[in-house]
Amino acid sequence: MAASPPCNASMEQGRRQDMTEKILIIVHQERSTPGRVGDMLKERGFQLDIRRPRFGDPLPRTMDEHFGAIIFGGPMSANDTDAYVRREIDWIDVPLRDKRPFLGICLGAQMMALNLGGKVFEHPKGAVEIGFYPLEPTAEGRDVCDWPEYVYHWHREGSDLPAGATLLAKSRDFDCQAFQYGDAGFAIQFHAEVTLAMLHRWTVHGAPRLKLNGAQSRGVQFAGRAIHDPPLKAWLGNFLDLWIARGRAA
Repeated sequence: MAASPPCNASMEQGRRQDMTEKILIIVHQERSTPGRVGDMLKERGFQLDIRRPRFGDPLPRTMDEHFGAIIFGGPMSANDTDAYVRREIDWIDVPLRDKRPFLGICLGAQMMALNLGGKVFEHPKGAVEIGFYPLEPTAEGRDVCDWPEYVYHWHREGSDLPAGATLLAKSRDFDCQAFQYGDAGFAIQFHAEVTLAMLHRWTVHGAPRLKLNGAQSRGVQFAGRAIHDPPLKAWLGNFLDLWIARGRAA
C-alpha cells in the first residue's frame, strides 16, 4: 500500500484545488463589461479580475496570480498618447513573457499589434466596419479552428500583421482580422462578446458612428444578429476552450 502524503502536503494540495483561477479582464469605460466572454469564462470555472487602468486601476507586474489576460475594446485609439494607453500596450509584455494566455479584442488586438512592433491606422478610403461582415480565414487560421462566416465589428482602425505573428483571418477592407503570436497569444479585431443588451447600448450611444462610411444601420445590425449571432456564439465557446487548453499546455 502506498504511503499517505504528509498532512501539510495534503492541506497545500487542497488549498490549490480550492483556489479559483483568475482571468485578468481589462476594460476601458466605467460601465464596460466583458459580456459573453465573461459569462463563458465563469461557466468554465474562472474568476474575473476586472480592472480599468483608464481610471487608475493598477496592472500586475507578473502573471503569478492569473491564468491569463484579456484586453477588450473601447472608443479610444491605440495610437492615443494618453499614459494609460501606452501603459497597457507596454504591459502586454507581461503575459507574453510569462507564456500565459493572452487575448486582445478590437482595441486590445491593436494594442497587441503595437506591442509587437506593428502599426495601427485608418482605412485609406475612410471605410469602417460597424455591423456584421464576412470573415475570410487563412489556411493557417483553418488549422487552428473553424471560423464563423460572419462576425460583428465596431471599429474604424485596423492593424498590420506584426513580425513573428501568424495571420489567421482577414476581411475585404481590413487585411488583419485575427492573428496568433506564440502558443497562446491571440488577437481578434471583431466582437464575439457582444450580448443583445450590449448591441442595444452600442447602437444607441454610438449612433453618430452609424453615419460613417460603410457602417450598417441599426436595423441591419439587428437583422444580421438574428442570422449570424448563433454561429458566432458557438465559435466563441469553442475558441475559448482552445485558448484555455493552449494556456494549460504552455
